[in-house]
Amino acid sequence: MNPKCLQKGAIYELVEIAKRCNLWKNDFMERKYLQDLIDWSNDPMRKPLIVWGARQVGKTYLIEDLFAKVYYSGRYLRIDCSDDDDFVDYVSENDNLNKVITYIQTHYDFSLDSNHLLIIDEAQECLPIVKMMKHFCEKRRDIPLIVTGSLVRLKIKRQAHKRGGYAKKGFLFPVGKTNQLSIFPLTFDEYLKNLNGRLYDYLLGHYQKREPVDQKLHEEALSAFHDYLFVGGMPEPENVFLLHAHDKAKAYAEASKKIKEVFSDYLADMELYQASPESIVRSRTIYQNIYSQLNKENKNFKVSQVEEGSKTRDMATPIDWLVTARVAMKAYQLKERVVTPLVEDEEALFRLYLSDMGLFTFQSGMNAAAFVGGGENGLSGIYYENYLATELAAREFKLFYWKGKRDSELEFIVDAGLAAVPFDVKKKRGSLNSLSEYRNHNKKSLVVKVSSSQYGFDSKQEILTLPFYYVSFFLDDLKKGAIYESEIPAKRCNL
Repeated sequence: MNPKCLQKGAIYELVEIAKRCNLWKNDFMERKYLQDLIDWSNDPMRKPLIVWGARQVGKTYLIEDLFAKVYYSGRYLRIDCSDDDDFVDYVSENDNLNKVITYIQTHYDFSLDSNHLLIIDEAQECLPIVKMMKHFCEKRRDIPLIVTGSLVRLKIKRQAHKRGGYAKKGFLFPVGKTNQLSIFPLTFDEYLKNLNGRLYDYLLGHYQKREPVDQKLHEEALSAFHDYLFVGGMPEPENVFLLHAHDKAKAYAEASKKIKEVFSDYLADMELYQASPESIVRSRTIYQNIYSQLNKENKNFKVSQVEEGSKTRDMATPIDWLVTARVAMKAYQLKERVVTPLVEDEEALFRLYLSDMGLFTFQSGMNAAAFVGGGENGLSGIYYENYLATELAAREFKLFYWKGKRDSELEFIVDAGLAAVPFDVKKKRGSLNSLSEYRNHNKKSLVVKVSSSQYGFDSKQEILTLPFYYVSFFLDDLKKGAIYESEIPAKRCNL
């Protein structure tokens, strides 16, 4: 397929094309980011694209299996800088764009032009190619170029080179010369679309009409949601879970094995995140303590509970690496009056969340029995809180929470541009005490309550109730820059 012919909304067509081209696999999994790649490919003003993401979130699978193999079939080249020493050595010794292009064309017997896609994987292992994206943009923008990398490893490599010989040549990130795309674990809507496309369409349709769903399907959607809390959104565990979805016990067992592997790999990989053995140990300790820190009355992160006698500044660098690596997320405290744009509280109090629900549940030690069937279980509210944190982060909202007097709090405050939107996350309905306290300091505006309840809108109180399975849809709309107008009846709201 000629990439110039790609049209927006072509994701469903991809499945049929893949089947006809014998590219369909049993483990085929849709990702919403595919449309971003299609749009980028069609953009006449596109720049070289750099794709960021934590390890094992499926960057290569998305770019090569879903995109390149179909839309550039037989017309793409992927170079992996982590194991192609010849390429890395050549680029490191030759920073001339024309020389590098000639090398690629002759060494790999590959054409570089507007009809051939070049993919450079694990670019943090080859800093000169990242720098060279500026030259690709300025001189050969016709070549569709996608570069993938780890932001935290790139940062480390950059610092290492500053201390070494490469510092003489200098390294500047090509600011303004690239398009960028961040990849996150599958959100719940992505999971549901892969699990049961018809249920996904049904829920989306009712959400768009601002209506509750049939009670039986409400329960089915919640059951799927509770499965998602267990398996999370890392592609490999989720793919295994979906593959055995007809046998729930086996699906949970197989997914558990993969989640454990990912968790262990993350801990092992932290050796690459840090410059000193002390930082490595601290990063691992912090990461392994995120659930326990949230599972206490005061959920603010306390470094003294991680390492006796330590202070926040002692843990600042390890925490920064975890957040930069996108394996943890940091939420900042707000108090009393909330004003946009949201800024960090001067006391610098914060909470940490895990970037994936499967990893969070694994760290908690909760077994599969608590999830099977999606009914009443022993899950505490922090599971649902961490879930909303992952959904917000996947849409690149910065995380804030609000703390009032005594025990009142709202789990998240989202900066929606013209207004701050508070989110109250409850397993069930819950009380309105925190909301009342919040409104003592802030003018009356929309508040979103997220729970297992059906959809509803209280125009008098300006409270929107979203079931867990509507959260993804609402946040997508919120990301577009629109929120509910309180004076408009719920069914007529235009997000």
